[in-house]
Amino acid sequence: MDPGSALQDFLQPLRVDNQTVHTLSRLFYSNFKDLALNAHDQFLPTPISESILKPVTQRGHGRHVRPHCPAAAASSLIRSIPKKKNKKKKNPPSGRTNLRVGFIELSGAETPPTTAHSSPQTNGTSSTPTLHLKEQAWPIDNALKASSNSDPQLLFDWIGSCIAPVVRSALEEWPSLAAEPELPLGITFSFPMVQHSISDATVMTMGKGFSIQGDAELGPLLLRGYDKARSAAGDVQLPPIRIAAISNDSVSTLISYIFLSSPTTKASMGLIVGTGCNATIPLNLSLLGGSKQPANISLLPGESASDVRIAVNTEWSIRGTAPPLRQLKLITAWDSALDAALVGPNEITGFQPLEYMTAGRYLGELGRLMLLDYLKTVLGVNEDSLPSGLLVRYRLTTTFLSHFKPLHSPALLPKLESEFPADASSPFTWTEEMATALYHIAKAIELRAAGIVSAATVALLRLAGDLPSDGTPSKVPELGVGYTGGCISQFQDYLADTQMFLDDIMKLDHDGKLPTRVVLSPCHDGGIKGAGILAAATCVSQKHDM
Repeated sequence: MDPGSALQDFLQPLRVDNQTVHTLSRLFYSNFKDLALNAHDQFLPTPISESILKPVTQRGHGRHVRPHCPAAAASSLIRSIPKKKNKKKKNPPSGRTNLRVGFIELSGAETPPTTAHSSPQTNGTSSTPTLHLKEQAWPIDNALKASSNSDPQLLFDWIGSCIAPVVRSALEEWPSLAAEPELPLGITFSFPMVQHSISDATVMTMGKGFSIQGDAELGPLLLRGYDKARSAAGDVQLPPIRIAAISNDSVSTLISYIFLSSPTTKASMGLIVGTGCNATIPLNLSLLGGSKQPANISLLPGESASDVRIAVNTEWSIRGTAPPLRQLKLITAWDSALDAALVGPNEITGFQPLEYMTAGRYLGELGRLMLLDYLKTVLGVNEDSLPSGLLVRYRLTTTFLSHFKPLHSPALLPKLESEFPADASSPFTWTEEMATALYHIAKAIELRAAGIVSAATVALLRLAGDLPSDGTPSKVPELGVGYTGGCISQFQDYLADTQMFLDDIMKLDHDGKLPTRVVLSPCHDGGIKGAGILAAATCVSQKHDM
């Protein structure tokens, strides 16, 4: 389905090639170095050292519970915890935010799986640790998001009311939990936060439709919500919970990926491309500005803090990463229109420009704006005659655009007609040309997003030292990036094209060869699983004051 010349010209502002992506990666590298030193809301340190998971990977086992929402999950070495986060079980790219609460069973490397449903591991060997997840999920209503502005406790009271029945169900399946004085909870929170310790964090300004404006203490909010749910239901038998660990969703994804990856693979980075877009990677403390040095770090017994690497939540979608995108003119008039329309109490104009170009909450709306522009400026269609649904913000969903592919070309037109039927009084009629144009719009959006994510990934690996910044080969032949999120998994060919760009821009540094390969590896449900693993890891760590 080759686009006509008029459509090609229309899509030109979105075009990216290997050289553009390679240049963007170099610009991101310098940009990331500066943000790590100076940005107060990006490259956020955590008190989690890179080595803290080694004992868990080798010996860890147990059962853990947690809730998942625009936030987190929890878990401990032997028991259960709640977790919450912002994606649902099948990782849909629609941009909807969900709460997930679950128990996770961990089996260590030398421990055979205990259930028939244990997750197969990346290398398929019996020596790799396994996870078994038992969870429930709930969508988070927009009204509940908005109510968090006046009183954040309202959101967390609802979260607590979801945790309580999951704990009750767990007590029925594992009666021994009733004897526990407390259930350790691991939390994965999908928004920026300042971590004071591994179990203490302050929420910063939230996007994705939430209106919490910052300075909210995450742990106490969640504990109060759960305690209210216990009291309201008369569940005096339900054990209290204790906050064992808190992390961002990309941090938890990295933790889960390290736990599940083959010993022969260097698990370097965690990547989220779902409702939002974010990444976490271990960095040397020396790369962080003095004001960002954590007050304490959880280390292994006997480990020195002088040369430690800690997990850093990049929050790379926030505005500090916009300069490289602007320098290469990758931010188009359509992106600016999407950004400018982010008005209201639950959106912040200009807050996350990279996310508007790469993540599931926004790509459908970007496609709608581009389709409207194409119909009006290229085909000369009068806006008054267009289907009324097409004029509604976010009515063209990322989910619909994800699967709008010409596998069976004639099927595109009926899909479009069904999704946006013409108004009865309008002479407007959808055509094959329009349907084909929408596919090419979706593909152009996806290719640019894949290029941006690839460029940022390579830049981050260079900053961490996993890929030498001078272009010399890495000491390992393969670097693993654990990814999760429905957008990268389902939106057109996002995953395959991201891997393609990774390979191609690496070859540009090595005369067409690929001595070191950056490999995207699935780490689905990493947010909820990582919370449990991290809570387990805290049982064998020591806190070191800096």
